[in-house]
Amino acid sequence: MLAPGMRRTAQRTMVYNAIVSLGGHCTADEIAEELHKSKPGFPRSTVYRALEALTASGSVYAAHLGEGATYYELATGDHHHAVCQVCGGVLHIQEELVSALEAHLEEGHHFKPVRTEVLVVGICDSCSRTPGRRAERRRTIDPHFHFTEGAG
Repeated sequence: MLAPGMRRTAQRTMVYNAIVSLGGHCTADEIAEELHKSKPGFPRSTVYRALEALTASGSVYAAHLGEGATYYELATGDHHHAVCQVCGGVLHIQEELVSALEAHLEEGHHFKPVRTEVLVVGICDSCSRTPGRRAERRRTIDPHFHFTEGAG
């Protein structure tokens, strides 16, 4: 949902809906391609301006998942990721784990986190079993699975 108080324009709504349609973790180029399916002349510059406004309002989260392009997803709270360096697949890391890390830093090291961003880069199970595999676009790896304490 677009953030309360944000000026709702047709272009911002279309960009937001394209992110929903793509399932998140999509680049500005992928969003523009999606929009061109229904509006062939939709300007790429409008996509970038809409993403900037949606990100600033808190409606959309801009994720920097390692090297390359910025990926966009709907803002549903803090986002922490594990990214496969082979296929680019993404796992969301549960906030409880990040909170435990922050508590450890405060209690054990007298370090008060102000902002925490977690990005873990590795190789997913599928890629470790199938070397040389490449995905066309980033995907969410098993969206129903999240890292939990004691897993692994």
